[in-house]
Amino acid sequence: MALMRRQSLVKFDAPLCETIVDTPKPQGREVLVRIERCGLCHSDLHIQDGYADLGGGKRLDTTRGMTLPFTLGHEIAGVVDEVGPDAPKELIGKKQAVFPWIGCGQCRDCANGDENLCVKQRFLGVSIDGGFATHVLVPDAKYLLDYDPLPVNQAATLMCSGVTAYGALKRLVDRPRQRNLLLIGLGGVGMMGLSFAQAMFKQNITVADLSPAARETALKNGAAAAYDPSEPEIVRRILKETEGGFDGVVDFAGNEKSMQFAVSTVARGGKVVVSGLMGGNFSLPMVQWVYKRMTIEGFMVGTLAEAKELMALARAGKIKPTPMKEEPMADVQKWIEELRAGKVVGRIVLKN
Repeated sequence: MALMRRQSLVKFDAPLCETIVDTPKPQGREVLVRIERCGLCHSDLHIQDGYADLGGGKRLDTTRGMTLPFTLGHEIAGVVDEVGPDAPKELIGKKQAVFPWIGCGQCRDCANGDENLCVKQRFLGVSIDGGFATHVLVPDAKYLLDYDPLPVNQAATLMCSGVTAYGALKRLVDRPRQRNLLLIGLGGVGMMGLSFAQAMFKQNITVADLSPAARETALKNGAAAAYDPSEPEIVRRILKETEGGFDGVVDFAGNEKSMQFAVSTVARGGKVVVSGLMGGNFSLPMVQWVYKRMTIEGFMVGTLAEAKELMALARAGKIKPTPMKEEPMADVQKWIEELRAGKVVGRIVLKN
């Protein structure tokens, strides 16, 4: 019996360590994928911590229902090694990206195609074992996507940072006013957002980030302007330079300061989409909400249909690849620490 190696969470709030188990055998429509690449995502850090920050010293316990050891990692691309008896045999040997946001398949959200909203979800690397390993068991062949001729790293990262950025931006496509757009927070997802926004919108894309390196990278990658939110009087300057603020804002950071910045720079009648999970608490005077006629929408990861739309865009060459760095899978803990310390620009992709 072949063995699979995993970088496992064996204790919350502790480093990952290697565990070795028998490679699982696919049943029914299951598919066994030999992992070539898995991206490292900020949400992996929250799962390792075992809580999400609710602000004001409060925490949301995220450890319930999780059995350790557990394998994190959800931006997966690899080769199909084996399929269950009910899955298509011709998939064996094919290079595929894996859509990880898998629902129970039974509830009304799943029936509606919104598996990412499923309460009994089976998200890879979040609820069931994921991609920091040599292999992953995928519940159904339908969650595999052809990515040829894309590079494997780009294909893997499209499955989380990609589909998150794409889905968040898609929520602004139908807005009647398309004058300008602001992206806040230029981590792995924000940088992808900048790349996609140029393919999805005609207007100039402005960015905001505390890091000078991130702002510089964004300007080199097509941003029309870049702001430092910590600069004194910055909101007043933005409102003047944009003639009243931004019609669309995506907050890829999702903390108290980024949201305060978002609602103070959104134009009257504009919309803020919040897609970051850094945590904390945010409050807004009711009158400001009403006077500004603003919309705020929370968004996390897209649907399988959106992943397919995005993959088609990327395969057609419409999307510029974003900054990525390839590192050995065995070094995942080192890169988790670098990401925690805010020392990563773009995306780290782990290689077997």
